[in-house]
Amino acid sequence: MINKRIAVIGIPGKWSTEVLANHLEQRTGYRCVIDMADVVLELETGELRYRDTLLNTLDGVIIKKISETYSPAADDRLRMLKTLEADGVRCFSSPSQVGRLINRLEGTAALASGGIPLPATRVTESTDAALEAIQTFGKVILKPLYSTKARGMVVLKAADGVKANTQILNKFKAKHGLFYLQKFVNLGGQDLGMVFLGGKYLCTYARVGDDKSWNTTIHSGGKYRTFDASSELIELGLKAQSCFDLSFTTVDIALTDEGPVVFEVSAFGGFSGAKKGCGIDAAEKLCDYVLSQLEAETAETETAEAGE
Repeated sequence: MINKRIAVIGIPGKWSTEVLANHLEQRTGYRCVIDMADVVLELETGELRYRDTLLNTLDGVIIKKISETYSPAADDRLRMLKTLEADGVRCFSSPSQVGRLINRLEGTAALASGGIPLPATRVTESTDAALEAIQTFGKVILKPLYSTKARGMVVLKAADGVKANTQILNKFKAKHGLFYLQKFVNLGGQDLGMVFLGGKYLCTYARVGDDKSWNTTIHSGGKYRTFDASSELIELGLKAQSCFDLSFTTVDIALTDEGPVVFEVSAFGGFSGAKKGCGIDAAEKLCDYVLSQLEAETAETETAEAGE
């Protein structure tokens, strides 16, 4: 047993959260799954509590899921965890880095600044400008800034006419406020999830659609398959994930007629695709990585103290 107390920030009862907690318990004898909805931050002391557990006394936390869905409230939860990190508790990944990916605009803007190929994108509050983008591209995907698994996304086509598209845009704006429109690209029935651990390539899986939906997400009926990524494609994934500093992540890539494009870098990454598509227990490997990082830090501290 390794004498470390590491908690999992996640959704109690969810497979990805529980399987990670299981691996940690097997190696450390300690198990703690934290639901951020029940966490209390004491600003006057900087202490973060989850029921009877003082999180500031932990050796580390793994942020597997900050909430069931992405929203501005998820940003608030990450701000709470920043106080934990400031107190010396190691967070995998850092809340500051995760926060850059909760909001779709901030994440893709960072990728664009890093020279990563993306589908042509327009961001505006103007309905007229949004209509112009639809006309220019012919077909677009209208995306909420906060969403996962293609939830809330709408496909708009210029052929449907200005009146119909205006009605959809106005309804969308009333709920979300900002238009994020991305040129529709042909996925060829699949897109790829490229998995990275500690900034190093782990594997690639494909999500294959069921021909009933425009997207290939598992939520919409897609299935995981193995995929042998080329060295050039892996290099693209490495470059995309290097725009952030994440302990574990998945880069979503599509192979289009105009070449590969990156849709997003995941704030948390997924275990299911690596397991079902590549036969790799990514939860176990993340657990090993976290423990090795904490053990290395302990060794450095002990060496420094011995030299004093």
